[in-house]
Amino acid sequence: MAQGQFKDGIVAGRLSQTQYSDNFSDLHPPLDRHEAVVEADRCYFCYDAPCMQACPTSIDIPMFIRQIATGNPLGSAKTIFDQNILGGMCARVCPTETLCEEVCVREVAEGKPVQIGRLQRYATDVAMEAGKQFYERAAPSGKSVAVVGAGPAGLACAHRLAVAGHTVTIYEAKPKAGGLNEYGIAAYKTVDDFAQAEVDYVTAVGGIAIEYGKALGRDIALAELAATHDAVFLGMGLAGVNALRAEGEDAPGVDNAVEFIAGLRQADDLGSIPVGRRVVVIGGGMTAIDAAIQSKLLGAEEVTICYRRGKEHMNASEYEQDLAASNGVVIRHWQQPKRVVAVNGTTVGIELEYTRLDQGKLVGTGEVVTLAADQVFKAIGQTFDAAPLNGSGNAIALEQGRIKVDEEGRTSMKSVWAGGDCIVGGEDLTVSAVAQGRDAADSINRALSG
Repeated sequence: MAQGQFKDGIVAGRLSQTQYSDNFSDLHPPLDRHEAVVEADRCYFCYDAPCMQACPTSIDIPMFIRQIATGNPLGSAKTIFDQNILGGMCARVCPTETLCEEVCVREVAEGKPVQIGRLQRYATDVAMEAGKQFYERAAPSGKSVAVVGAGPAGLACAHRLAVAGHTVTIYEAKPKAGGLNEYGIAAYKTVDDFAQAEVDYVTAVGGIAIEYGKALGRDIALAELAATHDAVFLGMGLAGVNALRAEGEDAPGVDNAVEFIAGLRQADDLGSIPVGRRVVVIGGGMTAIDAAIQSKLLGAEEVTICYRRGKEHMNASEYEQDLAASNGVVIRHWQQPKRVVAVNGTTVGIELEYTRLDQGKLVGTGEVVTLAADQVFKAIGQTFDAAPLNGSGNAIALEQGRIKVDEEGRTSMKSVWAGGDCIVGGEDLTVSAVAQGRDAADSINRALSG
C-alpha cells in the first residue's frame, strides 16, 4: 500500500504505479483461439434465437458464433459488422447480462450463458488487428451529409452513408472522436486506447472527414448545415448534468461524475488523478457504478453509493452492482442527498434523508444520516441541452426535453434526422445509439436516392 493512501482530502498518488496498472487492467481479458472455439461449441445455434431478438442491432448471433466454431473468425466479424460497425466496443461495454446473454437458452436452463460478448470481441479483434475492411464505397453520389457528434450514433450513421457513396463531414465539439466510448466508459473496460482504434477502423472506409472543436450553436449553426448539405444527422448526446438539489452542493469537493470519468480516461498518468479518502457517489446508474469503482481503484479508502430508491430500481444491472461490491464499494438504498456538510470551505460529509414509497410516490421520511466524505460525485443523470439548435425550436420538435423523431429517425425539420441519447427514448447504451445511427443512415440514403 502506497504511503499517503489514507491522507484526508482529495489527493493524487495514493497508490504505486504497479497498483494502478494492475487495478486498471482489462476487466475481461480476451479469449484466445482455443478458448473461443470451445466456448462457441456451447451454443445451441437456436432457430429464431432469443439472443438475436434481444440485441438492439439484431446481430445474427448464432451465425457469428457458428463461424467462430468452424474456424472462420473473419466471416464472423463481417456478420457482426454488417449490423453493428462498432461491434468491437459493444462487445466490451454492452450490458450483455441484461440483453443477449440474459435470454440465452443456456442461461435459462443452466444459469451459465454462452459468453456472447467475449466471443464477439474475439471475432472483431481478429478483423481489426488484421486491418480487414469488409466494405467498399459505392460510386460517389454527389450528395453530402453533415453529422453532428462523433459518438456511437454519429459514427454508425457516417459509416453507412459513406459506404453508400455519400460524402460525410462529422462536426465534433471535443478534441477526440468516440463520444462516450472515448470519454464516458470506465477505463478498465476499454484498455489500450481501443476507442480511437475503432474510430480509425470505421473512418478507413473513406469519404468521412471529422472536424474537431466544432460545437453546434457555438461554431456551427443548424440552419447553416441544412443549407450547405443535402441532409443532417444530429447525434450530439447529452451535455447537461442534473443537480443534486441539496444544500451546499456547490462546495469544493462536489464533482460531476461524468467529468471525473472523462478526466481519468484522458490521463496519461493515473497517479495524477486526485481522489478523496472517503468518497460518496449519488446515483444508481452505470455512471455511478463506474465512478465508484474507479475511485476505489485509484486508492480511496471508503467508497459509498447512495441511491434514493431500492436495489431493484437501479438502472445499473445486478452484475454491475455485484462488481462494485466485489471492489469494496458499499451501496446504500433509500437515501437522498439533503445537505453537503462543509467546514472552512472544505467538504467533510453529506447529510442524507431516508426515503420510502407512498402510493407509488417517493417521499422523505424526515430521518437523516450523515456520512463522512471529502469528495462527493453527482451521477444522477444528464439532460439534453436544446439551446445549440440555434433557435430552431419551432422547426425541431422536442418531447420530454429531447428531440422528437419518427420511426426512421426523422425530426420535424426537413432533411434533418437524429439518433442516440439526444432523442426521445434514447437508452444511454452504445448499442442502441449504433442501431439508431445505422437506421437513420438507411433512411437518409433512401431520401437522397430519390
